[in-house]
This record gives sequence, C-alpha cells and structure tokens, in this order.
Amino acid sequence: MATSVESAGIRLQIISPPPDLSPYISLYYLTEVDPGHAFADLIPPEWANLRVGRAASYEAAIGSAAAFRQVPQIVIAGPTAQATRLQIGAGRFWGIGLLPLGFAKFLGVPAHTYADRFADLAAEPAAVPLRPMLESLLDMPGPVEAAVPAMNLAFRALLDRPVPQGEAILATHKAVVSDMSRSVASLAREVGTSTRTLERFCRRNFGFNPQLLLRRQRFLRSLASFMVDPTMRWIHTLDSHYHDQAHFVRDFRMFMGMTPSEYAARAHPITGLAVRARRCARREAMQVLHKPEPPVPHHLEAAE
Repeated sequence: MATSVESAGIRLQIISPPPDLSPYISLYYLTEVDPGHAFADLIPPEWANLRVGRAASYEAAIGSAAAFRQVPQIVIAGPTAQATRLQIGAGRFWGIGLLPLGFAKFLGVPAHTYADRFADLAAEPAAVPLRPMLESLLDMPGPVEAAVPAMNLAFRALLDRPVPQGEAILATHKAVVSDMSRSVASLAREVGTSTRTLERFCRRNFGFNPQLLLRRQRFLRSLASFMVDPTMRWIHTLDSHYHDQAHFVRDFRMFMGMTPSEYAARAHPITGLAVRARRCARREAMQVLHKPEPPVPHHLEAAE
C-alpha cells in the first residue's frame, strides 16, 4: 500500500517494492508539483536513483560549486557524497531508488563512474533493457500504484543477471549501515578482506572509498535525527561516532556545503516531505540508512 504526504503545492507518494525486488530497490516514488508552484531544496547524499519526469523547470547541481543544469527527462542519478541542489517547477516525477546491489544487478557498470553526477539514461548502453518501462512512465497517469506492475515486470526480467561478488556487496553494505564499524580497518575485518582490496571494491560497487562511506553514514544518521525532529538541538542529534560538535560541523560543511545553522534556517520542502513519507511508512528516514535484505539464493553469486 502506498503512503502519501503533501504540503502546499507538492505531493509525494511512496511504495515499497515486492519482496523479491527489495534487496535491489529501496522505494518507488512519485512527486507531483502543482501548476504555479516551484520549489528549491538541498538533497542530502544518497544512493543511486532512476528518475523520470516532465516539468515546467527541472534543474540540479551536485555540490556547492557546480552550476545548475537541466535534468534530462529520464536520468540516472548516481550515488552522491555531496548534497544536490534542486529546483523544480510544475510537473510529475517518478523515481526508483537503487540500492548498491540493485545498481550492480540492473546496470552492472562501475558505481564510481556515476559518483556525484547524473546523466541522460539514453547515453548508458547498460540501461537499454529498462528504457521502454521508464519511457512509459513519462505519460503514466494516476497514482504511484498505477506504475508498479510495469516497474516490477521490467526489473523481474533482469533478476537472472549474475552479480559478480554479490555476497560481498551485501555483506559490505550491511557493515557500512551498521554503526559497529568505526574505521576502515574494522570494516575490512568485518567483511573478511584487506583494506587495499576493500578500497577498490567499494569504489566499484558503492561509488566511494570505504572511509568516505563510513563518514557519510555517521553524518546522515545525525542529519536524519534532526529531520525527524527539527526542534532538537544539533548537539543532541550527534551520532556516537562523533568526538565532539566541531567534528560534526566539519562533516556538515563537507557533505552539505554549509553549516548546520545555515541548513536549519532553510526550508526543506522536498527532503522534509520525503522524511515524513518514509516515517509514515515505518521506513528509515533516509535512503542511505535503509538496511539491505538478502535476495533469494539463486539471484546472488558468491564473492569471487
């Protein structure tokens, strides 16, 4: 069943994928902006997404120094370690959240080639099997449930694709999401590999080196606490991995391009709605906090 939340001029519907696709996809979602409305927001770092939409305006920039550019109607948005500045006008925007295992399964290209960038799906040969379904979403009427059968069918057709080192991707993702790993060395021990091998493996399958992944995770655990309850003081949102507030502020500047107080003073029309929807659906407040689930055995290959 879909969860729907709305604010003045904007609505968001989210729905979970079926169990056989949940190891690969975090959520399906539909954002609708009413005519005469436009919104700007700063989207925190996240895993990859496939997005489809037509809008009066639709521009984005990843990182505080990047210039805004037009977002293609059908876009691959890779994993990010910098906030995405987003400006959208009236329109409908479908989205599919890809977990690391899903990026490897359905696209099969090195994740670091899409790190902190978005690109027209038409330029990616690996996405050809998904293009008919994604193109159909451009004119798909109705609520988010209307598109679910077509999305499920397209992704299920690819479930027999092998995923090299699939078990290792899942184990590493679980370890990164867990708050038990405090260093690259402890993460490597947990997944049973060397730190050098882990560096290469994480860049290919997660987009970033393991140190940045751990740093991003602790930051987003803290930011999620604030987004769930913006009345909290920042000092009370800090993850246990932070030494002090100054440590957190440095991370905040790195990931969001501003200080916590500057961010708190901004409106969060899109991120706030997404957090509300995910919480209403009893999901983690942000995609990066999503805990991965193991796929059915014949859809996963052992680590090589």
